[in-house]
Amino acid sequence: MSVTNEMIPPRPAPAVLHRPLTTAKVVGIGVLILWALLAMALVSMVIEGWDPAKFERYGPRYLNGLWTTISLVGISIVLGAVLSLPIAFARMSKNRALNAVAYAYVYVFRSTPLLAQLFLIYYGLGSFRPQLESVGLWWFFREAWYCGLFSLTLNTAAYQAEILRGAIQSVPVGQHEGAAALGISKRVAFWKIILPQALIVALRPYGNEIILMIKGSAVVAIVTVYDLMGETRYAFSRTFDYQTYLWAAIFYLTMVEALRHLWNFIERRLTRHLVR
Repeated sequence: MSVTNEMIPPRPAPAVLHRPLTTAKVVGIGVLILWALLAMALVSMVIEGWDPAKFERYGPRYLNGLWTTISLVGISIVLGAVLSLPIAFARMSKNRALNAVAYAYVYVFRSTPLLAQLFLIYYGLGSFRPQLESVGLWWFFREAWYCGLFSLTLNTAAYQAEILRGAIQSVPVGQHEGAAALGISKRVAFWKIILPQALIVALRPYGNEIILMIKGSAVVAIVTVYDLMGETRYAFSRTFDYQTYLWAAIFYLTMVEALRHLWNFIERRLTRHLVR
């Protein structure tokens, strides 16, 4: 048993270090001030250039275009997720033929611009009208909306397949071995053990893919789809007011921010058991 005969005398608090004002800090503060002034200027221009007549005339068109964008992206994401499942499994398959076909699909659609893919589907397949009519598919490829949906689906399926493949392969091998040691079949182990863990890993990349699709969907306006950007181009062609594009940017920013907060909530909810 130890006995303390003398207390340690109190010591003063450590001195506050005064960091010098560096060049990087000055530049950073200057950039922040510049961005703040730019934001204030944009808000001022929007307030000064507010025209109730334009709002009444083109406001409903913007809302209609917003709904078109949301529906186009939402449906393409869901269809792309369904299509990405067999592609991801084919990429992980030991069958060389399946692996090669899946690799070629992913390589082509991830290495070429979305705009080029859209043009090849809308204009390229449109040149095969007799053949498409003979098989009863012309009703699909003659509509710009369906062609935009088809191109977005094929594009996002390639990205989602790689996201899913990487997430599944990131699950430790010990999870497979533990399930096998407990006598759990591979099928049940995959759906009950491996896939839930993989989806948590893939959650953030999936959110990034949806955000990219929201912004990338603006290309369908070029093939006469009146989505949010299409309605913006229409409004600008009638008014020649640059603020039409500013309002479109605000709508896109709002969608992305809403999705970002929703995804953060879902991620916190699904990973609450990992927080210590």
